[in-house]
Amino acid sequence: MIERLELVEKRFEEINELLMNPEVISDVKKSRELAIELSTIEDTVKCFREYRSVLNDLEEANLMLEDKDLADFASEEIENLSSRKIDLEHELEKLLIPKDKNDVKNALMEIRGAAGGDEGNIFAGDLFRMYEKYAVKSGFQVEVLNAVDGASGGYTLIEFMVKGKNVYSKLKYESGSHRVQRIPTTEANGRIQTSTATVLVMPEADDIEVDIKESDIRVDIYRSSGAGGQHVNTTDSAVRMTHIPTGIVVTCQNERSQIKNREMAFKILKSRVYEEMVAREEAENGAIRRSKIGTGDRSEKIRTYNYPQNRVTDHRIGFTTKQLDRVMEGDMDEIIEALIDEDQKRKLAGE
Repeated sequence: MIERLELVEKRFEEINELLMNPEVISDVKKSRELAIELSTIEDTVKCFREYRSVLNDLEEANLMLEDKDLADFASEEIENLSSRKIDLEHELEKLLIPKDKNDVKNALMEIRGAAGGDEGNIFAGDLFRMYEKYAVKSGFQVEVLNAVDGASGGYTLIEFMVKGKNVYSKLKYESGSHRVQRIPTTEANGRIQTSTATVLVMPEADDIEVDIKESDIRVDIYRSSGAGGQHVNTTDSAVRMTHIPTGIVVTCQNERSQIKNREMAFKILKSRVYEEMVAREEAENGAIRRSKIGTGDRSEKIRTYNYPQNRVTDHRIGFTTKQLDRVMEGDMDEIIEALIDEDQKRKLAGE
């Protein structure tokens, strides 16, 4: 492990030197790639340097044992330092797990109302507010790119960007089918109903990673439509953007400005094309997509939100908490950390 850590530290120092090189600074693509690589190993190097410092302190404390006047103090230091050494070794094991290069990126999220009609759309709205509150508590920012209101509330579709440090590493496990069990406001007989909404999480792509030619895009402009709310315009401002090589289609009608809708649609399109590229590469290499915690497919049932019992269950890892009310207020750290921990355990075990 020490040899691997020394190689990581050496690479860290090399990148810092390269980033001061005028030739590298003038190469936007290269400097960005290096900056991303630096950020992925920075925590590892910091932890390794602390670990090495603890080892040195332990060596000095053991020498102090030979001095009778300092023996008691040395014994206490050795006990504390030994405990810290073990903690750092566990942390370094996790940090040496191969990282997803997308972990440092912003996350593009899409939520759709699925089974359950109006209740599915209402639940999609509840999930969006849950993620929005989680983002605020985590110091992230949320930018809504496109939204189609449901007739009885919520959304048939909402697409939004969550921005901040390492956002994708936190939210990438959320892709899948989310199921809710509760008495809907639309249910006259007070019966518990099961409805679903699907979530898709993608890393934000930039122009360096995805080079989309203008000739590969078809843009159609049309009049916005919706549930009769504020998003219905009287001018042709809605945008439908088709990436001809892949057939990927995105729409955006949230803004009154056609130019703004084009900008939002292109953001979504870039991330979708990047996601498609990554999926093809991994399929060719026989790799499992993203993480071993679930498949990442929108159709996979990943979590149930049971309102009568105030319970949330993540079916992929068998995790349950009876604090649904707090989770829906954005207190998602316990679930997210459990998913990250399980993923790390499986990778450490070589599964």
